[in-house]
Formats: sequence, structure tokens, C-alpha cells
Amino acid sequence: MDRDTVLKELEALGTERTKKRYLSNGAREPLFGVATGAMKPLAKKIKKDQALADELYATGNFDAMYFAGVISDMKTPEEFDRWMEDAYFFMLSDYVVAVSLAEAPFAQELADKWIASGEELKMSAGWSCYCWLLGRWPDSAFDKYKLSAMLDQAKEQIHDAPDRTKVSMNNFILTTAISFEPLHEKAVETAAAVGPVEIRKDEKKSSTLLASEAIQKAVDRGQLGFKRKYVRC
Repeated sequence: MDRDTVLKELEALGTERTKKRYLSNGAREPLFGVATGAMKPLAKKIKKDQALADELYATGNFDAMYFAGVISDMKTPEEFDRWMEDAYFFMLSDYVVAVSLAEAPFAQELADKWIASGEELKMSAGWSCYCWLLGRWPDSAFDKYKLSAMLDQAKEQIHDAPDRTKVSMNNFILTTAISFEPLHEKAVETAAAVGPVEIRKDEKKSSTLLASEAIQKAVDRGQLGFKRKYVRC
């Protein structure tokens, strides 16, 4: 299947309602508004095709870029860096590039580089990648002391970080508490020390994140130690 055929298939799956939702979250034209679940039959036909994924990602069409992540099979850090440069909002940085990176053997090393970059979406993708990893891989796949230092870093930097990075740091604290049992107590303490995290959506509105509350709800539901398989469509 070639790029133009895939674009036509995606266009046929788009709805105005989904398009408006994506636009309100930061997507920009061009896009069709395809629900991610609606991409599943097309993904099954194509499976993995990195050359096609690169062509689709280069279109700048949000739906095509998202679908590119589903069929991608990137092998090198350079490929991920290239995609990251074109990820213009969080649904691409955190839910396409970071998720794809979580499947790579060098995921932690590249995520560390992005976290240290000082660039909002790269930092967000780096923290998000760790969330995907923690939610999927066994505790033995991680260095407890490294994750402990990352909790310290999040506690010290979260309130001064760019808004999207704040969200991903907050998710990291939450995910560590739920999915990495060796640091559950420290993550709970970190969440309490951080307290409410303000996210400014625009000049008039803001929202507040509170990891400690979300952690307690997860504990009450018996989700401590929960691991999940992520699916993008």
C-alpha cells in the first residue's frame, strides 16, 4: 500500500467531531479527525513498514503522523530524533514518538537525552517514555537508584518546568508509585511534597494536577504493581 492510498483510507475514516477534539488539544491542519481505534483494520493490513511510515509522517497530517507511529519500525536513535523534531504538539511527542521509543532497546538512554535537552516537548517525551516503560516492563528491567534520582529531579524541577513537561513529570511520579513497587513509598512521599501542580491552559483558565490523590485512588482500586500493555489503535 502506498502513501496516497493510505491517506485516502484515513480521510474516509475521519469525522468532524474527532477533528474538533484534536484541534482543541493542539493539532493543526491538515488532519481528517480519525479515531485511533478506527485505524486498527488498516494497521492489520500493513503491519510494519518503516519506509511508508516515514512518508506518512513527513506529510504533516496529524492522522497520517499518528498512523505512521503505529506501523513504524525505527531502529536507530537518529530516526527517533528526526521524528521528534517534527512532533509539534504533545499528542505526537508523547503518544507517537515516546510510545514508539519505548519499544527500542536504547529507550532509556535516548529518553535521558531528551529530558536533559531543556526543550518542552522533548522533555515531555522523555518523561512520558519512562511512563510507558514502567507500565509495561518488569521492575527488574530498571535501576532503582536511577529512578529514585529521577523522582528527586521531578520534585525539584516540576513547578518551574514548562506546562507540558509538568504533565509528564507528574505522570512519572504517579506511574512510579503504581507500577514500580520498590519505590512506591518514595513516590508517594514525592507526590505529597510536590503537592498541586498548576497547568496554565491559556490566559484565563488553568487546571491543577495532584499526583497524591490519583495514587490513592489507584491504591484503593487495588492497582498497586499494575502493569499494562499499551495499544495505540
